[in-house]
Amino acid sequence: MRPQRIEPGPGQESVWDYPRPPRLEPCTKQIQVICNGLTLVETRSALRVLETSSPPVYYLPPQDCKMEHFLPTTHHSYCEWKGQASYYTIQVGERKIVNGAWYYPRPTRGYEALANYIAIYSSHMDGCYIDGEKVQAQEGDFYGGWITHEIIGPFKGGPGTYGW
Repeated sequence: MRPQRIEPGPGQESVWDYPRPPRLEPCTKQIQVICNGLTLVETRSALRVLETSSPPVYYLPPQDCKMEHFLPTTHHSYCEWKGQASYYTIQVGERKIVNGAWYYPRPTRGYEALANYIAIYSSHMDGCYIDGEKVQAQEGDFYGGWITHEIIGPFKGGPGTYGW
Protein backbone atom coordinates (compact mmCIF):
# COMPACT_ATOMS: atom_id res chain seq x y z
CA MET A 1 0.00 0.00 0.00
CA ARG A 2 1.36 3.39 -1.02
CA PRO A 3 1.67 5.80 1.92
CA GLN A 4 0.08 9.25 2.07
CA ARG A 5 2.29 12.00 0.59
CA ILE A 6 3.19 14.78 3.05
CA GLU A 7 2.55 18.20 1.52
CA PRO A 8 5.85 20.13 1.28
CA GLY A 9 6.14 23.61 2.74
CA PRO A 10 7.96 26.55 1.15
CA GLY A 11 11.47 25.55 0.04
CA GLN A 12 10.80 21.84 0.59
CA GLU A 13 10.67 18.90 -1.82
CA SER A 14 8.48 15.83 -1.53
CA VAL A 15 10.17 12.57 -2.49
CA TRP A 16 6.79 11.59 -3.95
CA ASP A 17 7.31 14.26 -6.63
CA TYR A 18 10.62 12.69 -7.71
CA PRO A 19 10.45 10.72 -10.98
CA ARG A 20 10.78 7.08 -11.85
CA PRO A 21 13.17 6.36 -13.52
CA PRO A 22 15.34 8.56 -11.29
CA ARG A 23 16.59 11.99 -12.31
CA LEU A 24 20.29 12.87 -12.12
CA GLU A 25 21.17 16.50 -11.47
CA PRO A 26 24.16 18.60 -10.40
CA CYS A 27 24.35 19.95 -6.86
CA THR A 28 26.55 22.95 -6.02
CA LYS A 29 25.76 22.98 -2.29
CA GLN A 30 28.72 22.41 0.01
CA ILE A 31 28.97 18.74 0.91
CA GLN A 32 31.24 17.54 3.71
CA VAL A 33 31.77 14.02 5.03
CA ILE A 34 33.56 13.46 8.35
CA CYS A 35 34.85 10.02 9.36
CA ASN A 36 36.80 9.33 12.55
CA GLY A 37 37.47 13.07 12.90
CA LEU A 38 38.85 13.45 9.36
CA THR A 39 37.21 15.51 6.62
CA LEU A 40 37.02 12.71 4.07
CA VAL A 41 35.16 14.70 1.40
CA GLU A 42 34.55 18.38 0.73
CA THR A 43 32.95 19.44 -2.54
CA ARG A 44 30.56 21.75 -4.34
CA SER A 45 30.52 19.49 -7.41
CA ALA A 46 28.25 16.63 -6.33
CA LEU A 47 25.56 14.92 -8.36
CA ARG A 48 22.30 13.87 -6.79
CA VAL A 49 19.92 11.13 -7.83
CA LEU A 50 16.22 11.74 -7.17
CA GLU A 51 13.94 8.72 -7.20
CA THR A 52 10.29 8.39 -6.18
CA SER A 53 9.85 7.78 -2.42
CA SER A 54 13.58 7.95 -1.60
CA PRO A 55 15.62 10.86 -0.22
CA PRO A 56 18.35 12.11 -2.60
CA VAL A 57 21.51 10.07 -2.90
CA TYR A 58 24.59 12.28 -3.29
CA TYR A 59 27.44 11.15 -5.53
CA LEU A 60 30.76 12.83 -4.83
CA PRO A 61 33.56 13.43 -7.35
CA PRO A 62 36.58 11.25 -6.57
CA GLN A 63 38.95 14.20 -7.03
CA ASP A 64 37.31 15.82 -3.98
CA CYS A 65 37.58 12.65 -1.86
CA LYS A 66 40.63 11.54 0.10
CA MET A 67 40.90 8.40 -2.00
CA GLU A 68 43.69 6.85 0.10
CA HIS A 69 40.90 6.01 2.61
CA PHE A 70 38.71 4.23 0.01
CA LEU A 71 39.74 0.59 -0.45
CA PRO A 72 38.09 -1.39 -3.29
CA THR A 73 36.17 -4.51 -2.26
CA THR A 74 34.84 -7.47 -4.23
CA HIS A 75 31.21 -6.64 -3.33
CA HIS A 76 28.78 -5.67 -6.10
CA SER A 77 25.09 -4.83 -6.37
CA TYR A 78 22.80 -4.05 -9.26
CA CYS A 79 20.44 -1.13 -9.85
CA GLU A 80 17.79 -1.51 -12.53
CA TRP A 81 18.46 2.10 -13.62
CA LYS A 82 22.18 2.72 -13.09
CA GLY A 83 23.68 -0.74 -13.61
CA GLN A 84 26.28 -2.62 -11.58
CA ALA A 85 27.76 -0.90 -8.53
CA SER A 86 31.14 -1.61 -6.99
CA TYR A 87 32.01 -0.86 -3.36
CA TYR A 88 34.70 0.62 -1.16
CA THR A 89 35.62 -0.07 2.42
CA ILE A 90 36.36 3.23 4.11
CA GLN A 91 39.28 3.16 6.54
CA VAL A 92 40.37 6.13 8.63
CA GLY A 93 42.88 5.18 11.30
CA GLU A 94 41.61 2.11 13.13
CA ARG A 95 38.02 2.69 12.00
CA LYS A 96 36.95 0.49 9.10
CA ILE A 97 33.52 0.62 7.42
CA VAL A 98 33.21 -2.40 5.14
CA ASN A 99 31.27 -1.57 1.94
CA GLY A 100 30.54 1.90 3.33
CA ALA A 101 30.57 3.56 -0.12
CA TRP A 102 29.66 2.58 -3.66
CA TYR A 103 30.14 3.78 -7.22
CA TYR A 104 29.27 2.87 -10.79
CA PRO A 105 32.39 2.26 -12.92
CA ARG A 106 30.28 1.88 -16.08
CA PRO A 107 26.77 3.24 -15.47
CA THR A 108 24.01 2.60 -17.97
CA ARG A 109 22.89 5.04 -20.64
CA GLY A 110 21.46 8.22 -19.20
CA TYR A 111 23.58 7.98 -16.05
CA GLU A 112 27.05 8.22 -17.62
CA ALA A 113 27.86 11.36 -15.58
CA LEU A 114 27.86 9.17 -12.44
CA ALA A 115 30.90 7.18 -13.60
CA ASN A 116 33.23 6.69 -10.62
CA TYR A 117 31.44 9.29 -8.45
CA ILE A 118 31.15 7.95 -4.90
CA ALA A 119 28.05 7.62 -2.70
CA ILE A 120 28.53 7.15 1.05
CA TYR A 121 26.20 5.66 3.65
CA SER A 122 25.84 8.62 6.03
CA SER A 123 24.73 6.34 8.87
CA HIS A 124 28.31 5.09 9.26
CA MET A 125 30.02 8.49 9.32
CA ASP A 126 30.58 10.94 12.18
CA GLY A 127 28.56 13.32 10.05
CA CYS A 128 27.60 14.21 6.50
CA TYR A 129 26.68 17.84 5.92
CA ILE A 130 24.90 19.77 3.19
CA ASP A 131 25.49 23.52 3.46
CA GLY A 132 26.35 22.99 7.13
CA GLU A 133 23.24 20.95 8.01
CA LYS A 134 23.94 17.48 9.36
CA VAL A 135 21.93 14.98 7.33
CA GLN A 136 19.79 12.20 8.71
CA ALA A 137 20.41 8.79 7.15
CA GLN A 138 17.64 7.06 5.25
CA GLU A 139 16.37 4.15 7.30
CA GLY A 140 17.58 0.68 6.36
CA ASP A 141 20.84 -0.39 4.78
CA PHE A 142 19.94 -0.50 1.10
CA TYR A 143 19.29 2.95 -0.44
CA GLY A 144 21.68 5.39 1.25
CA GLY A 145 19.63 8.60 0.88
CA TRP A 146 20.41 11.76 2.83
CA ILE A 147 17.58 13.63 4.56
CA THR A 148 17.63 17.36 5.38
CA HIS A 149 14.92 19.78 6.49
CA GLU A 150 14.19 20.44 2.80
CA ILE A 151 13.16 16.85 2.07
CA ILE A 152 9.69 15.55 2.98
CA GLY A 153 8.55 11.89 3.00
CA PRO A 154 7.43 9.43 3.98
CA PHE A 155 10.55 7.59 2.86
CA LYS A 156 11.06 4.01 1.75
CA GLY A 157 13.84 2.01 3.35
CA GLY A 158 12.48 0.97 6.72
CA PRO A 159 10.56 -2.19 7.63
CA GLY A 160 7.40 -2.65 5.58
CA THR A 161 8.36 -0.19 2.81
CA TYR A 162 9.90 -2.59 0.28
CA GLY A 163 6.91 -2.57 -2.06
CA TRP A 164 6.56 1.22 -2.35
